[in-house]
Amino acid sequence: MSVPIYSIDGSIKGEIKLPNVFFEEVRPDLIRRAVISYITARIQPKGRDPMAGKRTTAESLGVGLDLARVPRIKGGLRAAFVPNVVGGRLAFPPKVEKIIHERINKKERRIALKSAIAATRIRELVINRGHKIKDNISLPIVVSDEVKNLKKAKEFRTFLSNLSLLEDVIRAKKRVKERPGKGKYRGRRWKKAKSILFVTDELNPPVRLALRNFPGVDFATVNLLNVELLAPGGNPGRLTIWTESAIKKLGEIFG
Repeated sequence: MSVPIYSIDGSIKGEIKLPNVFFEEVRPDLIRRAVISYITARIQPKGRDPMAGKRTTAESLGVGLDLARVPRIKGGLRAAFVPNVVGGRLAFPPKVEKIIHERINKKERRIALKSAIAATRIRELVINRGHKIKDNISLPIVVSDEVKNLKKAKEFRTFLSNLSLLEDVIRAKKRVKERPGKGKYRGRRWKKAKSILFVTDELNPPVRLALRNFPGVDFATVNLLNVELLAPGGNPGRLTIWTESAIKKLGEIFG
């Protein structure tokens, strides 16, 4: 199957044959498992001081005093040490030994990556993610290599407008929500939507600087692609722009 190659001005420059990886079976179950594996791998183990709440000489006064038999501080009646008092130990504190990282087999992760790549071709999955795309734009979106040389954000904005993709960036800009709960003061105050993923074969082309200020837009190279970039949150079908050389390199890697 061949798809058109779009130039900077939005016109069709030619066609390119898609590699077989775009026709793999989409496995949402493996994609979600792979994304969870990426997320949990970043979580730092945490624990408590084993002696927290236990640094006291408190002892129980025993029976017959019409008092609860909890340990009490010497010379007074204030309770200590036990979990149900102020300053006492935790009953079940977090342990650093807890296994947080949910592992996934290498073969499963590779299948998940192929599935996530194939999902970028399926219009129904892309639309279900909430992306805005016109019917006359074919998926996957393949652009000529000249797009890699765009240096200014203004030039990249014009390019997106020519392909009718600017609407999706505007959607991501508006979808900024404040996170409920304690995550607000733990560095996760805002929940931001994801927009376009731009994939090239080079690590630092000029366009990487041009697109970094667009909300929700991410950059990736073919060699460093992962499932979390292609399916944020474990939901396949991210709107992805591939350069012509990236498609060719994808064929070399996956066949």
